[in-house]
Amino acid sequence: MRRIALAAVSAVATLGLAAGLPLMASADVPPAPEASDPFIWLEEVKGAEALAWVAERNAESTSLLQGDPRYQTLLDGVTKILTAEDRIPYGGVSGGYVYNHWQDSTHVRGIWRRATIDSYASASPAWETLIDVDALAASENENWVWSGVDCAAPDFNRCLVRLSRAGGDAVVVREYDIAARSFVADGFYVEEAKTSTAWFNTDTLLIGSDFGEGSQTTSGYPRITKLWKRGTPLSEATTIFEGQAEDTGIWPAVSDREEGSVAFVIRAINFFDTEYHIIKIDGTLALLPVPVFAEWQDIFEGHAIFKLRLDWAHEGKTWKQGSLISMDLAKWLVEGGAPAFELMYEPTDATAVDGVSASKSAVWVALLDNVKGRVLTYTRGAEGWVSAPVAMPENGTIDISDTNAFDDTVFINYEDFLTPDSLYMSRDLGTPSVIKSLPARFDASGLEISQMSAISKDGTAIPYFVVRKAGAAPGPTLLYAYGGFEVSMNPWYWGTAGKLWMERGGTAVVANIRGGGEFGPRWHEAARGHNRQKAYDDFIAVAEALIATGVTTPAQLGISGGSNGGLLVGVAFTQRPDLFNAVLCDVPLLDMIRYTQLPPGASWIAEYGDPAIPEDRAVIETYSPYQNVDPAKTYPKVLFLTSTEDDRVHPGHARKMAALMLSLGKPVLFYEETEGGHSAAANLAQRAKQLAMQYIYLSQQLGLE
Repeated sequence: MRRIALAAVSAVATLGLAAGLPLMASADVPPAPEASDPFIWLEEVKGAEALAWVAERNAESTSLLQGDPRYQTLLDGVTKILTAEDRIPYGGVSGGYVYNHWQDSTHVRGIWRRATIDSYASASPAWETLIDVDALAASENENWVWSGVDCAAPDFNRCLVRLSRAGGDAVVVREYDIAARSFVADGFYVEEAKTSTAWFNTDTLLIGSDFGEGSQTTSGYPRITKLWKRGTPLSEATTIFEGQAEDTGIWPAVSDREEGSVAFVIRAINFFDTEYHIIKIDGTLALLPVPVFAEWQDIFEGHAIFKLRLDWAHEGKTWKQGSLISMDLAKWLVEGGAPAFELMYEPTDATAVDGVSASKSAVWVALLDNVKGRVLTYTRGAEGWVSAPVAMPENGTIDISDTNAFDDTVFINYEDFLTPDSLYMSRDLGTPSVIKSLPARFDASGLEISQMSAISKDGTAIPYFVVRKAGAAPGPTLLYAYGGFEVSMNPWYWGTAGKLWMERGGTAVVANIRGGGEFGPRWHEAARGHNRQKAYDDFIAVAEALIATGVTTPAQLGISGGSNGGLLVGVAFTQRPDLFNAVLCDVPLLDMIRYTQLPPGASWIAEYGDPAIPEDRAVIETYSPYQNVDPAKTYPKVLFLTSTEDDRVHPGHARKMAALMLSLGKPVLFYEETEGGHSAAANLAQRAKQLAMQYIYLSQQLGLE
């Protein structure tokens, strides 16, 4: 399920690799300045002068936006949605229980709780609270934000809880005992860092963290994986793998199943190229014989499953880009035979693998077919893999919400732009049935969904969805896209936009531009590196099509994007300011000449290129928003949003861009949340406030009454 609140995309859908990776030690220290950059001082995250500038800008923006007479109505509406008690309590299955982190008006930071599977499937689950994050924060005088949990198989009693101060990616890791309902006094504990852990067994961890000088990559992620035994200090943990300083990062992982566990170390050479090193029984490591563009998906009955980012010619066969293949891992490791590969799924030009997850008895594969979802199951037969379709509604987005390798309880979510989420459950490979449905959050009467296409500059057809009143005249329109890192923008139930925008007469548009994964790796590769401009051309082509077809006008067209999407809208309004009258630029990348110098930007070189390389820099300079503000051009009033505590995309990007434009007399609003990390909000109250302000801004700019 997708919870995209206007311009804020989930952490996995943005630029970071995972929520538990390590903090740059230099996050609050600005890199060496560029002599030509007059606003370099705004890169000092918590510098007194920079924070004073932020406070002044925040006061201006809140006065204008929160002072609008419509603000309170919008705030009340979105708060009701975000804190509603009748939301679907999505969770994960472990050991016969469904675990869920729940936030509402009473539990602002949330509670971690569980219910039995049968109880969860009922209308009124009997929840038992395990951790009250609000109470914990109060008792410890800490601004704790829940960042996730990982429990040790097979009994799932001992868990590693990740807590962030103020919502950043850096976390404190603490061991929790479910049976005792308490943190373990002398258990595993890791001080604040972007730590990554995996349970090797209940008394041993695999861990990557900040172990001191030289232990991190130039991207600021762990360079070393260690084996840490219970009862010993972390300083005595045994190093089992070291990567290169130039790698993106080194992370441990363990896949647990009833038939056994597979532990391995992931070496991310760059954001996309990866090696997988299996930890063998004797403690030595063996490199999996797959290309670096093979992406690990899951493991099932001894077969490791990969998705190919590129074509792979192997032993007289060519496996097509985007295909799912499997390798007989057990045979290769135990018997020492040559690696044996099998084809599971080969995509067409219109289809792509959107997700893979194994339960006890089957592999569940979510597919996109022209950006609409369907699901297959795969099992092992005498001749290899056998697939079967799963009966689910059509023409929407289908996500495999959760599976568990120790049973066959599978949760699947369905939604589209106008259909609230429905959570389906399958038991023992049976036909999924609805166990929970989200009530409508807005009045969708008269609204219709159309899938259209625009022709980009190079002749490529770019699909996009339009949600609006049937037969409506040109009117206020919000265009959203992401276009990077192979992240797909599939239809989702956009409850906040529905209530605060579409119900009030606004039109919403989502564009499936290149750089995303809507049509598999090829769609992403088409706009990577030196081809980056194609993503921006696609976005501009959709904007032009919306105007040409009478959906909207330049005076009524607004654009929105977050993170990489913030870069997208930054490029769009600097290249074609004539097309737009509102730009919502959220937690953005904007100074692409210095992005590798702002932690952890170096990890994204494989996506954008390296400005230190002349050939790459020449391309980046053509579109980098900060370097392409033209004093002679007329720009729409832009709203920049960021967070002081964002340790994934540095707040200096938004700060400097806003300051530059203000210095040139360009219309700008700027708002910086003082906590919240890359999501730019640490709790539901902050999220509600920001959303209300965003839609007030859009209403003011685009004329939505």
